[in-house]
Amino acid sequence: MNPRHSALALLVAVLWGVNFVAIDLGLHPDGAEMPPLLFVAMRFILVVVPCIFFIRKPDVGWKAIVGVGLLMSAGQFGLLYLAMALGMPAGLASLVLQAQVLLTVLLAAGFLGERPSRRQLAGVVLGVAGLAVVAVGRSLVAPVLPLMIVLAAALSWAAGNIVARKAKAASGLGLVVWSGAVVPLPLLGLSLLVDGPSAVGQALAEVQPVTLLSALYTAIFGSLVGYGIWNRLLGLYPSSAVVPFTLLVPVVGMTTAWLVLSEVPTPAEVIGGLLLLAGVATAVLRPWNIRAMRVRRRDRRARDQRRVDVRAGGRAAGLGADFAADVPPAEAARLSPEDAARGAGTRAD
Repeated sequence: MNPRHSALALLVAVLWGVNFVAIDLGLHPDGAEMPPLLFVAMRFILVVVPCIFFIRKPDVGWKAIVGVGLLMSAGQFGLLYLAMALGMPAGLASLVLQAQVLLTVLLAAGFLGERPSRRQLAGVVLGVAGLAVVAVGRSLVAPVLPLMIVLAAALSWAAGNIVARKAKAASGLGLVVWSGAVVPLPLLGLSLLVDGPSAVGQALAEVQPVTLLSALYTAIFGSLVGYGIWNRLLGLYPSSAVVPFTLLVPVVGMTTAWLVLSEVPTPAEVIGGLLLLAGVATAVLRPWNIRAMRVRRRDRRARDQRRVDVRAGGRAAGLGADFAADVPPAEAARLSPEDAARGAGTRAD
């Protein structure tokens, strides 16, 4: 990954880490309480409007769009906001939510037939041990229910990952926006049912500026900008080069929560968190093989140079529509069908 794209991936990790503090501030504005499900509905209204009028529907079925919307958006954020409204610290929430990486490995094995490697299984075991330490440490100082709800949010996110991977949408941002349209009405209805119409009406009538700013930040920077950059990077590089940047999210989240909200994790939470991150790192990071990296880089440069040479030679010879016929056999054998078709199209133009 080049320095510019690495900086963009780092920016996304920072945006997503700060996201948790923004949520906490919006849920508890000046001592008041914002209904969490209503708050999520507000966020996704801002995600969807007006973007849905300018971004085309992704080339996937409605079942996939609804599935991603209910699991990755409504389920994940509805449960996360609920847990934080019940007292889950923002920094700890950013850490525990990383369990979605481990849960995705397990769900992919069960539903997609992706057999996990030994290294991934070792990461899952290590991460589960870390979560157990965090849960025990948390139970000694506060109710453990919010922690369990965040784990449920991580499970919902992981299930959404499986649906998104099966759908294989070409436009990641389009899937975010169109699946986001599934969120507002169900969560608004749940908020009316759980909190009551009077509480919802009062919250909307007395909405605080910090809540509006929080909703804007999470919608624009957390969802649209963050996922827009992230999905672009995933389209340019293998996931093994991009996903490890998510390990920085809880680091940023816990640091920001310490600076802004004065949250100080307990020793058990620190130890368990380190074990959890170690498990996630074991599951997503590939062993560093310098020799293999050099070979891949050399092969990539050679492949790119061959393509440039063949295209330049084709222009000089004035190739017609039958591009492959005039390419030297040794070069034609090395070209993929896509490259040959692309070259032919260039000559036809």
